[in-house]
Formats: sequence, structure tokens, C-alpha cells
Amino acid sequence: MKIQRIREIAREHGLNPGKTEKAEVIRAIQRREGNFDCFATAYGGVCDQTGCLWREDCFAAAKSNRHS
Repeated sequence: MKIQRIREIAREHGLNPGKTEKAEVIRAIQRREGNFDCFATAYGGVCDQTGCLWREDCFAAAKSNRHS
């Protein structure tokens, strides 16, 4: 998902994303929704949150973070 859309979602949740990085904005949204703020932590490609809006991006981010 593009960062512009993520920032829109953040604002819809009453958050002010400013120039915050994508992962941190998503984690703030997750916390605001009452969910685990686990974005980009599925290092083994395992996650039981099958309905998560961020799932696809999460796996990609976790993989790239691991290789950084």
C-alpha cells in the first residue's frame, strides 16, 4: 500500500502521521485499532492475523528488514 493511503488511514483514525516512516505509521494505526503493533515483525513468514489489512506489506517489510 502506498504511503499516501496509509497516511489517509492514519488521519481517519485521528492520528497525525506527519513525515513518519511507513512502518511506524502502520504500527500507530494498529495500536489505535486495539491490535498488536506488530507490522514488519513476521520474520519467519508466520502470522496468525489472517484478516490484517497490512499482511502483504508486512511480510515484504519483515523480509527486507531481515536482510538489511
